[in-house]
Amino acid sequence: MPPRIILLRGCIIAFAIVITGCEEANQSETRSLKDILNQNTERVVRNFDPVQVQRGEIIFQENCENCHGKQAAGTTDWRTPGADGRFPPPPLNGTAHAWHHSTAVLKKTILKGGPPEFSSMPAWEDKLTEQQVDDVVVWIKSLWPDEIYATWYQNFEDK
Repeated sequence: MPPRIILLRGCIIAFAIVITGCEEANQSETRSLKDILNQNTERVVRNFDPVQVQRGEIIFQENCENCHGKQAAGTTDWRTPGADGRFPPPPLNGTAHAWHHSTAVLKKTILKGGPPEFSSMPAWEDKLTEQQVDDVVVWIKSLWPDEIYATWYQNFEDK
Protein backbone atom coordinates (compact mmCIF):
# COMPACT_ATOMS: atom_id res chain seq x y z
CA MET A 1 0.00 0.00 0.00
CA PRO A 2 1.48 3.44 -0.91
CA PRO A 3 2.74 5.47 2.09
CA ARG A 4 0.34 8.35 1.37
CA ILE A 5 -2.66 6.00 1.59
CA ILE A 6 -1.38 4.64 4.90
CA LEU A 7 -0.82 8.20 6.16
CA LEU A 8 -4.25 9.30 4.95
CA ARG A 9 -5.94 6.32 6.61
CA GLY A 10 -4.07 7.08 9.84
CA CYS A 11 -5.20 10.72 9.74
CA ILE A 12 -8.80 9.68 9.07
CA ILE A 13 -8.75 7.20 11.97
CA ALA A 14 -7.18 9.77 14.31
CA PHE A 15 -9.74 12.36 13.24
CA ALA A 16 -12.59 9.92 13.83
CA ILE A 17 -11.28 9.14 17.30
CA VAL A 18 -10.98 12.83 18.16
CA ILE A 19 -14.44 13.62 16.86
CA THR A 20 -16.26 10.65 18.36
CA GLY A 21 -14.25 10.41 21.57
CA CYS A 22 -13.98 7.37 23.75
CA GLU A 23 -17.01 6.62 25.88
CA GLU A 24 -16.06 5.58 29.36
CA ALA A 25 -17.73 2.46 30.75
CA ASN A 26 -19.74 4.34 33.36
CA GLN A 27 -20.53 7.37 31.19
CA SER A 28 -23.72 7.33 29.19
CA GLU A 29 -24.02 10.99 28.26
CA THR A 30 -22.68 12.46 25.05
CA ARG A 31 -19.45 14.38 25.57
CA SER A 32 -19.03 17.84 24.12
CA LEU A 33 -16.34 18.66 21.56
CA LYS A 34 -14.55 20.62 24.27
CA ASP A 35 -14.49 17.52 26.51
CA ILE A 36 -13.28 15.31 23.69
CA LEU A 37 -10.54 17.62 22.48
CA ASN A 38 -9.32 19.02 25.74
CA GLN A 39 -10.70 19.22 29.22
CA ASN A 40 -8.44 22.13 30.20
CA THR A 41 -8.89 24.63 27.37
CA GLU A 42 -9.51 27.48 29.81
CA ARG A 43 -5.83 27.42 30.78
CA VAL A 44 -4.50 28.15 27.29
CA VAL A 45 -4.48 31.85 26.51
CA ARG A 46 -3.65 33.23 23.10
CA ASN A 47 -1.38 36.24 23.29
CA PHE A 48 -1.37 37.20 19.63
CA ASP A 49 -0.34 40.69 18.68
CA PRO A 50 -3.35 42.12 16.79
CA VAL A 51 -1.05 44.06 14.46
CA GLN A 52 0.83 40.87 13.57
CA VAL A 53 -2.47 39.05 12.97
CA GLN A 54 -3.58 41.84 10.64
CA ARG A 55 -0.26 41.75 8.74
CA GLY A 56 -0.56 37.97 8.44
CA GLU A 57 -4.04 38.25 6.98
CA ILE A 58 -2.87 40.73 4.34
CA ILE A 59 0.14 38.59 3.41
CA PHE A 60 -2.11 35.51 3.23
CA GLN A 61 -4.59 37.31 0.98
CA GLU A 62 -1.82 38.47 -1.35
CA ASN A 63 0.11 35.19 -1.53
CA CYS A 64 -1.85 32.20 -0.25
CA GLU A 65 -5.55 32.85 -0.74
CA ASN A 66 -5.45 31.93 -4.42
CA CYS A 67 -4.79 28.30 -3.48
CA HIS A 68 -6.02 27.98 0.13
CA GLY A 69 -9.19 30.04 -0.35
CA LYS A 70 -10.73 32.95 1.50
CA GLN A 71 -10.29 32.74 5.25
CA ALA A 72 -8.05 29.70 4.62
CA ALA A 73 -11.10 27.49 3.93
CA GLY A 74 -9.17 25.28 1.48
CA THR A 75 -10.48 23.55 -1.59
CA THR A 76 -13.71 21.58 -1.73
CA ASP A 77 -12.17 18.13 -2.16
CA TRP A 78 -8.84 18.56 -0.38
CA ARG A 79 -8.78 14.94 0.87
CA THR A 80 -8.74 13.45 -2.64
CA PRO A 81 -5.48 13.43 -4.61
CA GLY A 82 -5.57 14.68 -8.19
CA ALA A 83 -4.53 12.71 -11.26
CA ASP A 84 -0.89 13.58 -10.45
CA GLY A 85 -1.21 11.99 -6.98
CA ARG A 86 -0.93 15.33 -5.19
CA PHE A 87 -3.48 16.56 -2.72
CA PRO A 88 -5.20 19.93 -3.28
CA PRO A 89 -4.57 22.75 -0.80
CA PRO A 90 -6.20 21.90 2.53
CA PRO A 91 -8.07 24.24 4.84
CA LEU A 92 -5.78 25.96 7.33
CA ASN A 93 -8.59 27.34 9.50
CA GLY A 94 -8.74 24.49 12.01
CA THR A 95 -11.00 22.19 10.00
CA ALA A 96 -8.19 20.08 8.52
CA HIS A 97 -4.81 18.85 9.70
CA ALA A 98 -2.70 22.04 9.91
CA TRP A 99 -3.20 22.06 13.68
CA HIS A 100 -1.49 18.66 13.88
CA HIS A 101 1.87 20.38 13.24
CA SER A 102 4.11 22.52 15.40
CA THR A 103 4.88 26.12 14.50
CA ALA A 104 8.30 24.99 13.28
CA VAL A 105 6.75 22.47 10.86
CA LEU A 106 4.19 24.99 9.60
CA LYS A 107 6.95 27.53 8.94
CA LYS A 108 9.17 24.94 7.25
CA THR A 109 6.31 23.87 4.98
CA ILE A 110 5.71 27.47 3.92
CA LEU A 111 9.39 28.21 3.41
CA LYS A 112 10.43 24.92 1.73
CA GLY A 113 7.11 23.83 0.20
CA GLY A 114 5.21 20.60 0.64
CA PRO A 115 6.59 17.15 -0.14
CA PRO A 116 6.53 17.08 -3.96
CA GLU A 117 5.18 13.52 -4.11
CA PHE A 118 2.06 14.56 -2.15
CA SER A 119 1.72 18.32 -2.51
CA SER A 120 1.87 21.12 -5.02
CA MET A 121 2.69 23.62 -2.24
CA PRO A 122 5.54 25.77 -3.57
CA ALA A 123 8.45 27.03 -1.51
CA TRP A 124 8.09 30.66 -0.41
CA GLU A 125 11.57 31.18 1.06
CA ASP A 126 12.64 33.42 -1.84
CA LYS A 127 9.36 35.36 -1.87
CA LEU A 128 8.47 35.93 1.78
CA THR A 129 10.66 37.02 4.66
CA GLU A 130 10.79 34.96 7.82
CA GLN A 131 8.81 37.72 9.58
CA GLN A 132 6.11 37.51 6.91
CA VAL A 133 5.92 33.75 7.36
CA ASP A 134 5.65 34.22 11.14
CA ASP A 135 2.83 36.72 10.57
CA VAL A 136 0.94 34.31 8.31
CA VAL A 137 1.31 31.43 10.79
CA VAL A 138 0.00 33.61 13.63
CA TRP A 139 -2.96 34.67 11.48
CA ILE A 140 -3.72 31.03 10.62
CA LYS A 141 -3.64 30.07 14.31
CA SER A 142 -5.95 32.98 15.10
CA LEU A 143 -8.61 31.27 12.94
CA TRP A 144 -8.58 28.04 14.92
CA PRO A 145 -11.45 27.45 17.37
CA ASP A 146 -10.40 27.69 21.02
CA GLU A 147 -10.66 23.93 21.56
CA ILE A 148 -8.48 23.18 18.52
CA TYR A 149 -5.92 25.81 19.51
CA ALA A 150 -5.72 24.51 23.10
CA THR A 151 -5.33 20.93 21.93
CA TRP A 152 -2.67 21.97 19.40
CA TYR A 153 -0.80 23.98 22.01
CA GLN A 154 -0.81 21.24 24.62
CA ASN A 155 -0.02 18.38 22.23
CA PHE A 156 2.25 19.88 19.59
CA GLU A 157 3.59 23.26 20.67
CA ASP A 158 4.02 22.81 24.40
CA LYS A 159 6.41 19.86 23.99
